[in-house]
Amino acid sequence: MPATIRQATKGDEDTLSRICLLTADAGKSAEHLHDYPELPGLVYAVPYVNLPTTWGFVLQDESNGDVVGYILGSKDTRAYEAHARESWWPPLAEKYPPSIAKKPGDVYYTNLLRNMSTSPQSNIDFSPAHLHIDILPAFQGKGFGSTLIKTAVQYLKEEGLDGIWLGLDPRNTGARLFYEKLGFKQIEGAPNANQLGLKFADLRV
Repeated sequence: MPATIRQATKGDEDTLSRICLLTADAGKSAEHLHDYPELPGLVYAVPYVNLPTTWGFVLQDESNGDVVGYILGSKDTRAYEAHARESWWPPLAEKYPPSIAKKPGDVYYTNLLRNMSTSPQSNIDFSPAHLHIDILPAFQGKGFGSTLIKTAVQYLKEEGLDGIWLGLDPRNTGARLFYEKLGFKQIEGAPNANQLGLKFADLRV
């Protein structure tokens, strides 16, 4: 199944949100956890085609043009957090009060919107840039994840960066193996073992 990579755009919002939902439960579909299926994407995908300092690439199925995966992030995480805190989270918190939530995923996200954490300083010291990557199951295990990472690394190198990091769901052991194979390592001084960083010089693809 051939696929190509292009830059993500605001026009990809709906598809990014859908992919996020279908991978939000430790790499599996979180549809059963939500009455408001847009919530995961509003936190972990859609902001990255709307806020300053962000970047992104999507994986597009050549057979039908469908977007089947993405890699998204920010070049300056602290600036991204400040922009989101000012203009992104408040209207969402108002639109999705905890009182509407019945299913566990909605309970989690409606509360998260009111208490969004900031990234550990250890991560920022490692690199100002962070990423999120998700690929639909049918396109996993075919090398596309590595290609997306390589594309992001090349872009960020040209932006003057030398590393990137991510936060990992500890339940997703397959993802940990994938990242470690590429050269990601646990960030020194991080609050837990799920903060992984990659120096671009260490990338293995």
